[in-house]
Amino acid sequence: MDEIMKHALSFCLLMLSGLAGAQTLTDPTQPPPESRLQPANALDVQVSRGPVLQSVLIGSNGRQVAVIDGQTVRKGEKFNGATLVQVSKNQVVLQNGKNKQILTLFPEAADKAAH
Repeated sequence: MDEIMKHALSFCLLMLSGLAGAQTLTDPTQPPPESRLQPANALDVQVSRGPVLQSVLIGSNGRQVAVIDGQTVRKGEKFNGATLVQVSKNQVVLQNGKNKQILTLFPEAADKAAH
């Protein structure tokens, strides 16, 4: 009987030592938890920024093309009622009557540089 108790006790200690060594590992590729938090008002408010310039193509033959909201627009063509009047390597100008709208390829970088 003592032999059975020794084996049972040894087995229990062996099982407990395995549990003590176990630890939960976090996935190192996951972003930190604080980056997943969003302010409550960020979910409620949808900001409309207007058209987004996605690409600019300037060919050696003088061809100038912009991709705005997924639509290819050549210089002189219309986009949502406005005419594409100027194309440069980082921005384009849309004109609707007397109103001009400048679209920048990297608006976040332009905003940071302005501050």
